[in-house]
Formats: sequence, structure tokens, C-alpha cells
Amino acid sequence: MSVTQPPTAVLLPGTGSDEVFARAVFEAPLAAVGIPLLTPSPVPGPGLIAAHLAALDAAARAAPVLVGGVSLGAHLGAAWAVRNPGRCAGLLLALPGWCGEPGDAPAALAARFSAADVRARGTAAALASAVADVPAWLAAELTRAWTGYGEGLADSLEVAAEYPAPTLDDLAVLDVPAGVAGCPDDPVHPLQVARQWAGALPAGRLCTTRLEIVGVDPAALGRAAVLGWLRARDS
Repeated sequence: MSVTQPPTAVLLPGTGSDEVFARAVFEAPLAAVGIPLLTPSPVPGPGLIAAHLAALDAAARAAPVLVGGVSLGAHLGAAWAVRNPGRCAGLLLALPGWCGEPGDAPAALAARFSAADVRARGTAAALASAVADVPAWLAAELTRAWTGYGEGLADSLEVAAEYPAPTLDDLAVLDVPAGVAGCPDDPVHPLQVARQWAGALPAGRLCTTRLEIVGVDPAALGRAAVLGWLRARDS
């Protein structure tokens, strides 16, 4: 009797974030259900988006994959799935920031402001301002990730801020199990957006945690997304 191999999950980081945080969010929850994980590193600069999408293409050559990620990663995973429905085994979507064009969505505004600050004052000064009034865990994440982007940081923030997310009509064609994770205490990624995404996806399930919990245990965000996916898969 043949044993069906679980799909690999290929999960992307958010704007100005990195594969280290993506792995901290998703590795343990996926390991608990026997799903292998790939977390491609960002390629800083104006080609950031293209590099992430190319990583999804490469990972899906052999078999369909679970795709998604955090914030921008969720946008890119869902957009890729719309264009590659036969190569997508499901979706893990944490903290989507907007639907369709970014407009004045809080996450887009924050990324544009940060990009402008980096260009005007340099990464060190912009980073000092960015971490001045945030929790210690978030300051540590931003410091590591932004430093890792090097000279490509401003370009990366700009392209992420202007990249359209899937529309609700786009999401409505993705008939695969989808777990959507949101945090009611995250003003940058409004829970209402996560609700809209989950409602538009034919097999979408929303699960929530809190950003204050994620600060102590990043895997809480991944568990919410994976739980939603499991509920969608088994319903």
C-alpha cells in the first residue's frame, strides 16, 4: 500500500522581515503535523518580489506545495496560487495587510514611511526611530532583519508597499484548504482584512491569536494558520 507524502510548505516573510522569523512562526506547528518546511531568504532590492515568486515556482516543480507566509508573504503566496492553481495544495496566510491595491492600508503606509526615512537618514537612524516605541521582541526582529537587507532595504520596503494583494474575487477562485491567521491587537494588519480573506476563500478558515502572545511565542501565529488549514482540509 502506498503512503501519500505530505506537501511541502513554502512560506515567505513579511515586509522588511526575513526567513528567520518565518521559520520561528511556522516550523514547530508544521512539524507537529508532519509537514516539511522551506523558508526562502529574501533577495533585497527592487527584485524582491520576483525572487520570492521564483522561489515558489522552483519549489513546486516536483509536486504541489502549501504556500503563503506572513503579511507580504501571505499576499505573494495567494497571488502565486491564483496564477498556479494546479500547483497549490493549500494556503497558510498569516496577517494579510490589505485586499487588492494597497492604497492607504496601515502596513503599506508604514513601509513607505520607513523606506523614505531610510533614504533620508540611513538605516541606522531610521531603525533607531522604528524600534523606539515597540516591544522588545519586535525591536530585536526589526534590528536583525533590516540590518540583513543592507543597501537593498529601502527598495525592498518600497516594492512591498506597492505590490497589489489578491482581490476578494481573486481569492474566491482558490478552492484549496486555507488557514488564515489574524491578531485583534495588531493595528498594522487589521483583523477585518483577515476576516475578509477567510470569507472570500471557498475553503478558508480564520483562527486568531494575539500579537502580545506572538511576542513571547512566535509559533502561536503559525499554530493559528495551521489550525485553520487543518479545519478547512478536514471539513
